Amino acid sequence: PSILLDCDPGHDDAIAIVTAARCAELVGITTVAGNAPLARTTYNALVMRDLLGIDVAVHSGSERPLVAEPKFAAFVHGESGLDGADLPAPTTPLDGTDAVRFIVDSCRRTEGIWLVPTGPLTNIAIALRSAPDIVSRIAGISLMGGGTFGNRSSMAEFNIWADPEAASIVFGAPTRIVMAGLDVTHQFQATPERIARVRALPGRLAEVLADLFVFFAGTYLRRHDPGSIGGPAVHDPLAVLAVTHPHLFERVARHVVVETAGEFTRGMTV
Repeated sequence: PSILLDCDPGHDDAIAIVTAARCAELVGITTVAGNAPLARTTYNALVMRDLLGIDVAVHSGSERPLVAEPKFAAFVHGESGLDGADLPAPTTPLDGTDAVRFIVDSCRRTEGIWLVPTGPLTNIAIALRSAPDIVSRIAGISLMGGGTFGNRSSMAEFNIWADPEAASIVFGAPTRIVMAGLDVTHQFQATPERIARVRALPGRLAEVLADLFVFFAGTYLRRHDPGSIGGPAVHDPLAVLAVTHPHLFERVARHVVVETAGEFTRGMTV
């Protein structure tokens, strides 16, 4: 399948990039502010492109949500968005700064692309609103977000909570939407045994990923009740795998709306 990955790297986004590069035809990478400010998420996407040695365009996008004030996740991912590893500085330049235009042009040029957003849905919402014709050209939207419980509040998952207005637009789009929520992503954990298996692999990429996982595990486990989880949930690659390896998942059809007005439930997927 052809995938356009819209992300905010982020430790788990880094794994989503690896997964998309290895398991799909990666059409391009667009970045959004989320886990860290836009300059940093874009830098991190360029780092991952170099580490993987892939020839894929990277375009930066929205630096703030549609309506809400920007809020980041340094308490999980560190100030850089990818704390914990000695990252090589990117050697390849950014391809553009208009992610929305790149998304629209890609969808108009090639039919059947999956849009795979693993961060706040700002870029995707603007693209759908500015070019409604792309809805009939894409294969669908496979996103990481939401769930039957929250991680930023008791009800809201971070990506949806960060820009509920954008999420509301995306969930309301008349296209096929596949949602990998926290109820599935919390089953996909970077346990100590799995981190050790990554570290045992040869090459710079495995070393960097293992270091990233160790940092991610530290911040993640500090924020959960002892014994409640065996390692950090690696959320974002599941949105990619839902497209590339659909047989790994059980699915159920549901109508989903996003709460934008609730005082305590803003960002909830209902």
